[in-house]
Amino acid sequence: MKFQKSAPLRGELSIPGDKSISHRAVMLGALARGTTEITNFLEGADCLSTIRCFRQMGIEISMEGDHVLVNGRGLDGLTPPGQVLDVGNSGTTMRLLSGILAGQTFSSTLDGDTSIRTRPMGRVITPLSRMGADIASVPGNGCAPLQIHGKQLSAICYPSPVASAQVKSAVLFAGLYADGVTSVTEPCLSRNHSEIMLDYFGARVHVQGTTVSIEPRPSLEGQKVEVPGDISSAAYFLAAGLLVPGSELLIKNVGINPTRDGILRVLKQMGADLSLENIRQDRGEPSCDILVKSSSLNAVSIGGSLIPALIDDLPVIAVLAAFAQGTTVIRDAQELKVKESNRIDTVVENLQAMGVSAEAAPDGMIIHGGRPLQGAVIDSHQDHRIAMAFTVAALASEGTTVIRGADCVNISYPGFYRDLKALAR
Repeated sequence: MKFQKSAPLRGELSIPGDKSISHRAVMLGALARGTTEITNFLEGADCLSTIRCFRQMGIEISMEGDHVLVNGRGLDGLTPPGQVLDVGNSGTTMRLLSGILAGQTFSSTLDGDTSIRTRPMGRVITPLSRMGADIASVPGNGCAPLQIHGKQLSAICYPSPVASAQVKSAVLFAGLYADGVTSVTEPCLSRNHSEIMLDYFGARVHVQGTTVSIEPRPSLEGQKVEVPGDISSAAYFLAAGLLVPGSELLIKNVGINPTRDGILRVLKQMGADLSLENIRQDRGEPSCDILVKSSSLNAVSIGGSLIPALIDDLPVIAVLAAFAQGTTVIRDAQELKVKESNRIDTVVENLQAMGVSAEAAPDGMIIHGGRPLQGAVIDSHQDHRIAMAFTVAALASEGTTVIRGADCVNISYPGFYRDLKALAR
């Protein structure tokens, strides 16, 4: 797709449902007894992969737009899939489902697209194996496909070497099938949607600092889940509103869970003109409306325990840094290397293509901002967050920008380009 410098962006926007919460609502709805009703479900390709996998295991799921009904069959209600479970591009589906499948009474194989076959699955294979799971990387390189032979699991106390919600959730979901209390301790707190939703569905979850414990064999009951808007999807419109002169946007129903709101903290540090309105809370998940106006931005340093709260938003934060005055340093973000693409390399490569002085570091990047950006040919590497971040960059740059592989935004935000176009006045 081709983009030019944008006219001011004005208006209101309700963004699609949170991807992380949408995944977990389907998974726990399937393991609960009774019907789970999900509203504002994200109709992105990743979440649809989760639905497809559970349908293959005998779960009846109906869907009308963003309204989903999951007819759960209890912890032991899944049936053997007749074929390989295809997670597409969804690392969340593969890692969390690994935890669930490890405790079943049947065997299964998880696979996905070319990208998913390069992403590290050893980080869930290791703790699940410690629980007694029979789980293996078929190619033997710690990557998909994964073959799982379900069996009785043992409880463990797992010190996770990384702050990863996917690792934590895989262990907690496996803990539903263990023979005692299972716990995970992280180096710093990752997003906590699993803990919140497990508790809401009736699991016995205990949180102390960065340690989460779960008791086995709870009686999960179907619930009503209203999914808040995804703050990582809102991030692109926050950035566009800040960068395109004369813009003013009201972004409605944005989830602001404290384990996900790192971008708001960074934007405040950068001098962004934004305010949170109509703050509310629904079953442990806070949300609000965000008013953002075009602003002059300053460079910041980002690292440490803040990184897990904004890991998905670092590509668009890097774009903001390119327009900010001064040098922005992003560190402690080596996790970016194992996303849908190596996001350190792809961000730096594309910033440089637009004339930005930027350097890759082993655990992040250094961006010297404040100079005008020029349109360029941008390779998304089929990474949805790269495509959206550099679409935002294009709106505030001189000349024409071409985004290659732009349709990969369907992974998390199928209506992204339509919504963006509607705001240009």
